[in-house]
Amino acid sequence: MSTHADAEIAAQPDCWRRAAEAADRHAGLLPAPGERVAVVGCGTSYFMARAYAALRESLGAGETDAFPASDGTPLGRGYDRIVALTRSGTTTEVVDLLARAAGRAPTLVLTGAPDSPAGRLADRVLDLGFAGERSLLQTRFATTALQLLRAGLGVDLAPAIADAELVLYERLPALWERRGQFTFLGTGWTVGLADDAALKLREAARAWTESYAAMEYRHGPISISDRTSLVWCLGPAPSGLRDEVESTGALFAADAIDPVAALVRAQRLAVALAARRGLNPDRPRHVSRSVILAGASRPVAAEAARILRP
Repeated sequence: MSTHADAEIAAQPDCWRRAAEAADRHAGLLPAPGERVAVVGCGTSYFMARAYAALRESLGAGETDAFPASDGTPLGRGYDRIVALTRSGTTTEVVDLLARAAGRAPTLVLTGAPDSPAGRLADRVLDLGFAGERSLLQTRFATTALQLLRAGLGVDLAPAIADAELVLYERLPALWERRGQFTFLGTGWTVGLADDAALKLREAARAWTESYAAMEYRHGPISISDRTSLVWCLGPAPSGLRDEVESTGALFAADAIDPVAALVRAQRLAVALAARRGLNPDRPRHVSRSVILAGASRPVAAEAARILRP
């Protein structure tokens, strides 16, 4: 069965090309070197925020914190800029945070719906409508937002695009689909990607998934690994990790490709597992396109309903 998720996963290399162009065209909107930045989002968008924050700091571009918008961002820390990632622009926690941030720091929103509550509250908006999605499973919007931010840090996206095209062409190893437990690992900025890979399999296929910083896996989580497990490191694996994983009987995988392209491979595995289990990845159980809390104002709730209407 062909799904919206299949098409949206396949469209990512083209979306990333457009993201690179947008980063160059709108360079003045993106965080400048040395700025103190907070990056926020919910769910997958939060995981992308964490990846960007860790990468920006590792490149020496400036102090960068990532927060789930749902847990209260400490706006009193004196940020030079607040960046919010929101596919729909209607998530209550993101909208509320942007309202609270007014007058405290310049705000930038990356969204697929610029004419949304979040879009109108932000000082600046980057329109990623070209990466919008019909599936509830968030794939190309999230990676496109992250790739745009990476490009803004001076990262050349050409290798990532080439790797993603290869990932889309290659067949997934048949052994992977027959595993019953999946653990995703990352190092540095790829820990956020590992968290999202686990979320994709959990949402689409209701799979038993976990995710950790690679060096933390040894400190307890390794106890669940056995012959039914796939342990997958997004990016280079720390020395000795393969031997430790394989000693449990688990299947080990590590990627030499760009880590965001590796996330595309994990998205494909999520959809393949869903098909194997007779599930529709476009409509994960109990998941909605945007979380609109009961306390949202009536005008905001009504507008969210309009934007989210199929």
